Amino acid sequence: MAEHKQLHLTAFMRPVSLHTGAWRYPGSYADANFNLAHLKSFIQKLEAARFDAFFMADHLAVLNMPVEALKRSHTTTSFEPFTLLSALSQVTERIGLAATASTTYDEPYHIARRFASLDHLSNGRAAWNIVTTGNPESSKNFGQDEHMQHSDRYKRAREFYDVVTGLWDSFADDAFVRDQESGMYLDPEKMHVLNHSGDELKVRGPLNIARPIQGWPVIVQAGQSDPGRQLAAETAELVFCAAKDMKSAKDLYADIKGRAKAAGRNPNHLKILPAAMIIVGDSKEDAQAKRLKLDSLVHEDSAIASLSINLGTDVSGFGLDGPLPTQLPATNASHTSRAGVLKTAEEENLTVRQLAQRYGGYAGLAFVGTPESIADEMAIWLSEEACDGFTVTFPFLPQGLDDVTQRLVPELQRRGLFRKDYTGTTLREHLGLPRPGNRFFPPKSETTDHSAWTEQCRTQ
Repeated sequence: MAEHKQLHLTAFMRPVSLHTGAWRYPGSYADANFNLAHLKSFIQKLEAARFDAFFMADHLAVLNMPVEALKRSHTTTSFEPFTLLSALSQVTERIGLAATASTTYDEPYHIARRFASLDHLSNGRAAWNIVTTGNPESSKNFGQDEHMQHSDRYKRAREFYDVVTGLWDSFADDAFVRDQESGMYLDPEKMHVLNHSGDELKVRGPLNIARPIQGWPVIVQAGQSDPGRQLAAETAELVFCAAKDMKSAKDLYADIKGRAKAAGRNPNHLKILPAAMIIVGDSKEDAQAKRLKLDSLVHEDSAIASLSINLGTDVSGFGLDGPLPTQLPATNASHTSRAGVLKTAEEENLTVRQLAQRYGGYAGLAFVGTPESIADEMAIWLSEEACDGFTVTFPFLPQGLDDVTQRLVPELQRRGLFRKDYTGTTLREHLGLPRPGNRFFPPKSETTDHSAWTEQCRTQ
């Protein structure tokens, strides 16, 4: 590991905790997903700790679970990401603002315009998490009885990316002259009409907003299936993923970085940040006791429903104390989620009930221990090229977030594993990513002065 290599940390904040029992934990804010005052406090604490970004996932339907389980879920309501992040952009200065937007149930012009707006509102801190939408229930909210097939969703997503980034390049960085004396506001020679006509999409353009401050908002991708990995390798600059252990994380890291290189990209311009729940205690035993308490708050209804979602089929009729059936109904939901459940069931010989308890709380990667022991583990992951950092999920809020920002981060900083201060103002600068050139208006002379580009855009 190079001496200067440091972790990147983003915070997964929609929902504010992935753990089903989080809202019931003693001292937690039960309404944290839908309380602006709490969310403002959270993002300001994360910025004070120098996190790279505040990351919002999104759903386009109420989660497809039985009502008896739904009534126990804290993810039922939350703010629409763009609305919330636009508000939070005005009470923060440096932390990145990442939002999920679907390529299946939205249009490229909408997405390009919203993210360009957020990038300008935040002075260059926006990021787009490209998703194809795995929840089949979403289709019914958009006039479609059936969810688009998995392969078709990824085909559309790849073309969608090309259109959105093309729209962001509609204007040269210096297109808006705003010369009051001559009366010229826009130089029409520096405006490009996209006129895209492809297999999936037809968009004329140009975008009716100036080029984003970052050139393009940072591109995030979360797919882990083979099509998802390929899409990430070709398009993503930050990959949010779920890794069960270091071996699977290293395999995924090498695979996506290798695909990126094969696609002609610099692998260092793609950061891979596995999701990790962090529980900090005064001792290992104290941290484990917190997790046991948290898991005990997961109701059985939620446990069964969560397993059903991950498998893409209703498991309530299965024998709870027997093994998972070997033959499951076909599903059009996430293939990656189902494969993960099947692998866990086989490797650990778990009953359906045990699987439900695992997936009903939080079944992903977790670091549970003292600030020192967690820092030790994170350093190993970084040095072993299993990650470039982590997407941090919190066990409960506010205390779980405070434990990370006030106890773990100072330990990482003490070891030189994490920044003590921001060195730039844009999310691209935090992540060490170059500003994309405009494909339609290349600069007359090449420049590597990122700060000069950024300042030039801010004055437009």
